[in-house]
Parts: sequence; C-alpha cells; structure tokens
Amino acid sequence: QPHGGNCFRRKQGLYLFLFLCFPGALCVSSHYSVPEEKKTGSSVANVLEDLKLGKGELSARRAQLVSKSAKQYFHLDTHSGDLLISEKIDREALCGQTDPCLLLSQIVLENPLEIHSIVVKIEDVNDNVPKFSTKEFDLEIPENVSPDTHFPLESAQDEDLGRNNIQNYTLSPNEHFCLDVKSEEDGNKYVDLVLEKPLDREKDSHFGLTLTAVDGGEPQRTGTVKINIDVLDINDNSPQFTHSEYKVKLKENSPQGTLVSKVEATDLDFGSNAQITYSFHRMPKKIYNLFHLNEITGEITVLGQVDYEKETSYGMSIRATDGGGLSGHCKVLVEIEDVNDNVPEVSVISITSPLAEDSPLETLVALFSVTDRDSGDNGRTMCSVETNLPFVLKPTMDNYYQLVVQSSLDREKVSEYNITITAVDQGSPRLTSTRIINVQISDINDNPPVFEKSSCEMQIRENNIPGLLIGSVRAADLDTEKNAKVTYSLLPGKVTDGLVASYISVNSESGNLYALRSLDYEQIKDFKVTVRATDGGSPPLSSEVTVRVVILDENDNAPFFLYPLQNSTSPCNELVPKSVEAGYLVTKVVAVDGDSGQNSWLSYELLKATDPGLFSIGAQNGEVRTRRALSERDTSKQRLLIVVRDNGLPPQSSTAMLHVLPVGVFSDPYMKAVEVRKEEHEEDGALTLYLVICLAAVSFVFLVCIVSFAAIKICRRDPRESFIAAPPHFPPARPDIPENGGDSQSGSLSRSYHYDVCLTGGSLSSEFRFLRPLIPVFSVGDPNLNVNQTTPCIFFESYESFLSLICVSTYLVSFEQEDSDPSDCKPQGNIGTY
Repeated sequence: QPHGGNCFRRKQGLYLFLFLCFPGALCVSSHYSVPEEKKTGSSVANVLEDLKLGKGELSARRAQLVSKSAKQYFHLDTHSGDLLISEKIDREALCGQTDPCLLLSQIVLENPLEIHSIVVKIEDVNDNVPKFSTKEFDLEIPENVSPDTHFPLESAQDEDLGRNNIQNYTLSPNEHFCLDVKSEEDGNKYVDLVLEKPLDREKDSHFGLTLTAVDGGEPQRTGTVKINIDVLDINDNSPQFTHSEYKVKLKENSPQGTLVSKVEATDLDFGSNAQITYSFHRMPKKIYNLFHLNEITGEITVLGQVDYEKETSYGMSIRATDGGGLSGHCKVLVEIEDVNDNVPEVSVISITSPLAEDSPLETLVALFSVTDRDSGDNGRTMCSVETNLPFVLKPTMDNYYQLVVQSSLDREKVSEYNITITAVDQGSPRLTSTRIINVQISDINDNPPVFEKSSCEMQIRENNIPGLLIGSVRAADLDTEKNAKVTYSLLPGKVTDGLVASYISVNSESGNLYALRSLDYEQIKDFKVTVRATDGGSPPLSSEVTVRVVILDENDNAPFFLYPLQNSTSPCNELVPKSVEAGYLVTKVVAVDGDSGQNSWLSYELLKATDPGLFSIGAQNGEVRTRRALSERDTSKQRLLIVVRDNGLPPQSSTAMLHVLPVGVFSDPYMKAVEVRKEEHEEDGALTLYLVICLAAVSFVFLVCIVSFAAIKICRRDPRESFIAAPPHFPPARPDIPENGGDSQSGSLSRSYHYDVCLTGGSLSSEFRFLRPLIPVFSVGDPNLNVNQTTPCIFFESYESFLSLICVSTYLVSFEQEDSDPSDCKPQGNIGTY
C-alpha cells in the first residue's frame, strides 16, 4: 500500500539505501509495489493523495515523470493522477536475483519547483521453471565408497525469488541413493546425492537416475536432469586446492582473454587418479558467458563484457576432479573496479519556446537533469552553458538545473538561441557530453513603423488622368508577422478649398499615392498631405510622413491676345498717316499666356501681310513698325496676320488680324472703317474684274428693276437724313480735323437695310466687301461726300436679292480657286459671314 513521509526504516528502506549508494540519507515521498508481467496500461497507484494535490493541479504545474532507469516503464496521467504501466516489466531481466527489485522515478513539478521521489517495488511471479545447466550429470563413484557419502550435485537455477524459487528436489526411486537438500544463508537450495547402501561394481556398474527440482509457486513448476552413475574402482585421494578462497580485482571493460586468476589443486594419487580437471561448479549461466575456465591449467580469463554498472562483484565455485572421480572445491571472488566509461547524460524535462522577448528576469527557460552511471568521482558531474548569452544556469537539488533569463531579450537583434549545455564528470580522463536546445524568441510590438525620411516630395504633371500613381511611401517595421504588417492612411487636411481626401488617396497596403482628380497648375501649384503608417500590433504603433505634392506645369494654354482682342465683334483698325517714315510705331500687340516658365515665354511673328515688306513686328515686344515710308502705290487697306507662340513643347500659338488703314488726313472717307471679314483673302485685279463681269452678266436681268426701285427710294428720301456710321477705332479727334459723319435720327439702324457691293479703283487690286448693316450708307446726292467717282456701287433693296448675287459670285470665285462648293453658300446668322 502507498504511504508518504519519512525515510524507509523497514528492511525495504535499507535495501533501497544500499542500492542507490547516494551520499547521505535519501528520503522518498511515496512507495508502491506492482507484480511483474502486468499488462501495459494497468494502474499502479494514484499519486494525488500522496502528493497532497488537487485534481488538475498536476497538469497546471506541468508535472513530468523522470525515470532513473534507461527505459520508461511508467507513465503519469497528469489529468487523473494515475501512475500507469507503459511497458511490460520482466523482473528477472531488470533486476536478476536482486531483491527487492526497485524502480526509482521522480515527479517534477513547476511553479514552484518540487521534486517527489517515487519507488516502485516489482514483485515476483512464478513465470520461470527450474533449469539445470545440462540435460545429464555423469558421476563416477568408486565401489569402496562407504555409505552416507555425499556427492554434491549441481543445483537447478530458477530466476524467480522466494516461494517461486526452488523449494525441493526429488529423486527417482532406487535402493542405493537418496537426496540431502540443504538451505544456505543466501536462501538457495543445494542438493547432495547420498549413498545409502554400499555399491558392488560386479552387481551394478551403472545407475540411471532422474533428479527433479520443484519450486513453490502456483502453479508449481518443475525441472529434471538425468544422472548417469558409473561405479569405479578404488580412488582414495581427492584433489586439494592450495587456497580455499581466491580474491581478485578486475577492471570493468577488460578485453577478452584478460587473465582474472589461476587456481591450482593437487592429488596424492598416481596415474589417472591424479589427473585433475577444473570446472565451474553450481554457477549460473551468466558466469559461463562472462568468464572462461581452462580445464587443464585452471586459468580464469575474461570471455564477455564486464560492466561495473551491471554487477560490482562475481563469486565463482571451482571444482577440481581427478581421474578417479574424486573432486575438491574452492571459491573465487572477483571484485569489479569502476572505470570512467559513461559520459554524463543531459535529460531535458521542460523547455519554454518560443520565449517572449519581454520576459522578466529569472523567467524559467529550461529545466533539465544530468546523470552519470559511473560511481565515485567518475559519477560526479558539473554543468555549464556559454557565458555570452542572456541566460544563466542555476543548479538545484539532486543534479537538477534551471536555465533562467539573466538579461533583457531583443528579438530584433537575436531571434533565436541555440544553447549548448555541457556536462563534464570528475573521472580520469574526464568525459564530456553536450546537449543543444533551441529557444525561439517571440515578437512583441515594441517597434513602430519608420519612414526613411520625415518628409518627402513627389511631382505630378498637370492635366493628369484621375487615378494616376504619384509615388509611394514605405515604412519599415522591425517586428514580425502581424506586428510588422503596416497599413497606410491619410490624415485629414485641406487643399485650397477642398479636403485632401478628394485630391489624394493612399493604398493601405502598398503605400502608393494616387491622384483622384485631374490637377491644374494654374489653380494650384503644390500642396501637402500627411500619411500615417500603423502596424498591426496590440496596441498599434504608428509614425507619420509629410508628402509635398508639386504640380508640374504643362503647355496647355495657348497665348491670348489682349490687344487686338480676339473675340471682338468689330475688326481692329489702326490708322497710319501716309506721310510716315520707316520705323514708325503703328501699334503694340499684347498677348499673355496662362502657363509658367518657358511655357509662358512669348514670341511674335508677322505671319501674313498684304504687303510683307511694309511692316515688321518685334519678336519680343510685339511692336508693329513700318519698315519703309508709304507710297501712293501701297494699298489703302493693309491686313496683318500676327501669330504669337509660346516656348512650350510642343509650342502653342494664337493669331490675330490687325487692319492698318493708311490715310492722308483723318477726314478721309476711309475713316468710316469698313469692317473686313477676317477669313477673306487678297484678290488680284484680274480676278476682281472677272468677278464683276460675271456678276453683271448674271444679274443684268435684275438691274433694271433694282436701279428703278433705288431711284424711286432716293427721290423720296429726306435730304436731312444723315449716315449711320459704325464707331471706328480712331484715336481721340483732333480739333483741327472736321468731322464729316452725321448721326442717325434715332441712334439705330432704320427698318430698311441697305447692302452695297463696292468695287474700289485706283489700285492694282480691288476688294469685294460684304458690309453689315452698321456700315454707313451714303446718299448718292450728298454734296459732302467725297467719293471716288470710279468706284461703282450696286444697291440691293431686299435681302433675298443680295443673297442670290452673293451665291453666284461665291460660286464663280470658288470655281476659279477650286476650293469651294456652291452648296456652301448659306447664311450663318450674320450677313457678313459665309
């Protein structure tokens, strides 16, 4: 039955003390017994009551069963507390004839560390039959042997103990011999064959007997051997040894053939009765396996492997037999000396891996024990680890060691440790063993994401496609797994009149920045956003970076003319006196560009002119000057097509039309500033003449009616009616120049619209002009109008008549120039545009 407490004071406790050979007294906490050959999984006992622990406390305290033997015969169920058999136990193979047969184990508990010794006694069962070393015994007995003479017989061997061992011997019925069974102090039974009746070789020269060994187990088991007895003639001297007992020492692991001892016996007889042979007498089989006895010389040599850890001494009985069958006996005691042939063994009981990098000092990393099967100094051990580690080794009781944390850990510097445990014994020579344990360091979130710089700059060209990648920000986190998983986000902010989130977005995983809208450099030059990087730890750590987004200008704005204004409904006319000299500043063209940098550097060029050699323009300042003096041969209306280009790539340009009217005096009739259609091209004199002839031929049918109608209208017209003059782009009137134009009666056009086609004379080229209703209509009979009489005018009373003439004339001109179609002749909403 199990019991705990103090040291064993019974006989079993004394055996345990002698068996362990530990210095000092060893106290055990619990002691149990179990029969051998019990099935695997059978329960030995429940240790909870002896350990005074509650159910589940063994599992909570990480209890482990550490066996002192090479094999693990028992298993501890940490949930129920049952001590179970994990491997079938053979007491004879485990302990031989040693009694009691004890298995030592220790239950190791953590938090706090406690070690409880468990002693399990293996009880013997009758599972072995008695066995003799041979099947037959041969005896030679002289016929003159007196009755009551004892002849020792070899005992049978039974590996069981106690009652299960041999209890008695029986001999088959005969009239000459009987058995004498004796029990010695060691508990073994020895049997002698006793002669009861004198022998007579002449009557019986041979006997065949059967010896039976009987054990006391249940069921009872027996073993038999046949005894062959030959009756000899008289041999009255038996061999005698020089020493009745020999004591020798032998080192373990001695090689085969090593001489252990030599026995010697003498016989006073002569002849064959004096020839002595040596043999082992009543020895177990293991002696025959370990030692060899030369039957002639009596030398005992090593035959097998002698191991101090298995047996510390051997006793052998030697028999010397002469040729007459008489024998003598002696004993040889061999004491085995220990040598340092076993290296220390490191057994790891528990290990904490992975180990958190923020583990406090003195945290238990590993618990292990060191054992050495040698004895004395050969079995004393020392243990150590490397000195450059953040761990320290602390010895505890009974060769147990704790590896604990002695300095702070940092997984970002060292993520794992391969710790080499070195165990050295005190033998000569010293033997060393090592055990490497791997300790992984687990990560905690102690490092925030870190950007390379606290601020950076990215560039993007204006007019970008929405969703365009601007750049990327990257933050590195020295932690691992989820603690190192970085997500990116934008902090709230404003850009001009909107939120930053409406301009920029960031990919939460990659850190890529994207433009959400098309940006315009002319509206915004740059702006700043703040990106935050947050890791996935608990609690999360973050850092921020400021990104300055710079918008790069593109040449996306064409130059715009401030003067002459491009979208003006009235042409820009400049008056130039006919008496000007070369270099005269006619006007200054002004243009601007909404772009910046070289995209806004403007240059001016005279693209086309009525007389290319008459005017020039400054490439940088836009000043229009005369290149030479005006002459009478110059056309009275000069048109200049001016182009302005920026310096972008590709460059953009705009054009403007400038009308220059050379006049003699400001009262010249040309001051009425007849509006000229911008798209009209210069015609040479011949083309104009052909056009007039064609027009006259086509419209001859209509002329009579038109002239008649016009004459009637003129006769009925009020003489005081003044001309309707369009406001020309004249400079302020000088007092020395009289005004010739009058105002209309009501300040607006009359209901009757007049259209005229004027053919100008006095120059090599004529102009075909389509005049708007705002152009003044002069009366034929007005005496104040100084009109060149060579200029014929055709008047149209109706709009339809005028369109008909225009369509015909346009068709003819297009036919001449081969670049128009008569179907293109249709009104565009303004009488002056076709």
